Amino acid sequence: MSTTNTNQTTQSHSVEALFQPFTLGNLKLANRVVMAPMTRAFSPGGVPGQDVVDYYRRRAENGVGLIITEGTLINHPAATDNPNIPNFHGEEALAGWKRVVTAVHEAGGRIVPQLWHVGMTRANGSLPHPEAPSIGPSGRTLTGEQLNEPMTQAEIDQVVQAFAQAAADAKRIGFDGIELHGAHGYLIDQFLWEKTNQRTDKYGGSMLARTQFAVEIIEACRRAVGPDFPIIIRLSQWKSAEYTAKLAATPELLGQLLAPLVEAGVDIFHCSTRRFWEPEFEGSNLNFAGWVKQLTGKPTITVGSVGLDDEFLGSFSGKSSGTADINELLVRLEQNEFDLVAIGRALLVDPAWADKVRGGRLDELLPFTADALKRLY
Repeated sequence: MSTTNTNQTTQSHSVEALFQPFTLGNLKLANRVVMAPMTRAFSPGGVPGQDVVDYYRRRAENGVGLIITEGTLINHPAATDNPNIPNFHGEEALAGWKRVVTAVHEAGGRIVPQLWHVGMTRANGSLPHPEAPSIGPSGRTLTGEQLNEPMTQAEIDQVVQAFAQAAADAKRIGFDGIELHGAHGYLIDQFLWEKTNQRTDKYGGSMLARTQFAVEIIEACRRAVGPDFPIIIRLSQWKSAEYTAKLAATPELLGQLLAPLVEAGVDIFHCSTRRFWEPEFEGSNLNFAGWVKQLTGKPTITVGSVGLDDEFLGSFSGKSSGTADINELLVRLEQNEFDLVAIGRALLVDPAWADKVRGGRLDELLPFTADALKRLY
């Protein structure tokens, strides 16, 4: 993959593929550019304010086809360890999100909330509900340490219902779909991953059994929103504590993971990787999104260091990234390896990234600096 420094980025390939419309049922997008979900924690007390409204509106005004919000919390006391991450429940928070939806739609964009529960990545005693124990399929952390008791059936049912209620609320206040956060070692992913799911009931054991929790959430959300409301699920092989982890070591196992999710009602798979150009399995150049599309026939979103010359981990330790061309991305998109492209840090620092790329204003693209994490541009 070729990379260059800011103000020297060259784009030898036509960007036309990135700006073709996309339609899936009632979801009609002006182009293939997606804003990736990025945790911002600028919602005091879990309520998104005017600064959050303006943050998302700016991306819609500047040509982003679909915005996926930062992770928003379902109604469960142990869903987060940070009181500044926005809730997706309660009258005040939902009113804030309705203002976001209105602003994005007025600017011509489309938007879905990412619905989230962090599971056992949360330490016991964390705010905003220190009294609530953290929950996970087996009470194990991502390192495999047994910290709490496994979730009971009643706790599982409570979380499934909380996801369904959030989905219903998303539709009610005007969102264009939902995304379920099933990646990166958070709660849904903890059920999918053998290391954190050591259950011996119907939720654990084989790959198929480990999908049961996700299937119940997807089915409950589908019942809550009806047949025509898009459901996206974000999946990843890697975990936030183990970047070399593989949910599925082979295409065959990946197929076993995906099939029940399709049957349950997933419309689009958001396939999280750190570098979009890396092949997922030996013997093929297909990336994770390419394999998922091939195995399911469903549309997929690719993501991972698009438009930048270094992957995201360094940003948490203060590392910057220069701009990079997207020629390889465009070729893969033209070849229908995937359908949509999620942009993370490049859009976080530069709300006008899409319009600049479309207009050939590459010399105006902004490099990513860690300071961008400190405020809402």
